[in-house]
Amino acid sequence: MDIFNVFSLIGTIAFAVSGAVVAMEEEYDILGVYVLGLVTAFGGGVIRNLLIGMPVTMLWSQGYLFKVALIAMTIAFVLPVRWILRWRRSEAFFDAIGLSAFAIQGALYATQMGHPISAVLVAAMLTGIGGGIIRDVLAGRKPLVLKDEIYAVWAMLGGLCIGLGWAKTSIELLVLFGIIIMFRMMSVYYKWRLPRRSLRGAFAASAVAAERNNKMKKKELDKS
Repeated sequence: MDIFNVFSLIGTIAFAVSGAVVAMEEEYDILGVYVLGLVTAFGGGVIRNLLIGMPVTMLWSQGYLFKVALIAMTIAFVLPVRWILRWRRSEAFFDAIGLSAFAIQGALYATQMGHPISAVLVAAMLTGIGGGIIRDVLAGRKPLVLKDEIYAVWAMLGGLCIGLGWAKTSIELLVLFGIIIMFRMMSVYYKWRLPRRSLRGAFAASAVAAERNNKMKKKELDKS
C-alpha cells in the first residue's frame, strides 16, 4: 500500500466515525448513522472531483474504502457509551487526522492531474472540509469548519506545500501530515481564530431604533 492509499484509509476511518457519532448525537436511526458517516467520509472527495475534472464515478472504484467505512461506523454504533464519550473528548484530534489526511490526498490528486497551484489549494481545502460541511448541514448544525478555530487554513497550507513541490517523498508527506495535525491541535488548544466581523449587534440595534422611531411617530399622530 503506497502513501496515497494510506492517507485515504486514515481519512476515511476518521471522518466515517465522526459522522456516525454526530448522527447518534442527533438521535438518528442506524440508517441515518450510515448515511451521515458515508457523506462525511466521501463528500469532500465528490466535491473535489467535480471541481478538478475527475470522474465522480471513480468513487465507486474505492470498494475497500467503503467496506472500511462501514466497519468503522458499525463498531462506533455498537460501542459502549462510555467508550464513545471517551472518543468524544478526543474528537478534535481524530478530526485533525481526517483533515490532514484528506487535504494531502486532495492536493496529490490535483498535482497528478497537472493543475495549477490555485486548483491544488482548492482541492486540498474542499477534500479536507467538504465532508464535514455536508455532515453539519444534514445534521441541522451550523458548519463548525467555517466559524470554529482555524481549520480550513491548515488544509490550504498543506496543499500549498505539495503544490510548490516542498513535499514529494513518502517521508516528506508523512512529516507534512504530522505538521498539519500539530497546527490544527494548537489552534484548538490556544483558540486561534481568523478575523471576523459580526453584524448581528448592529442589525439588532438598527431594528430597535426603527421600532422606537415608529412608536414616536405613532404618538405624534395620536396627539395631532
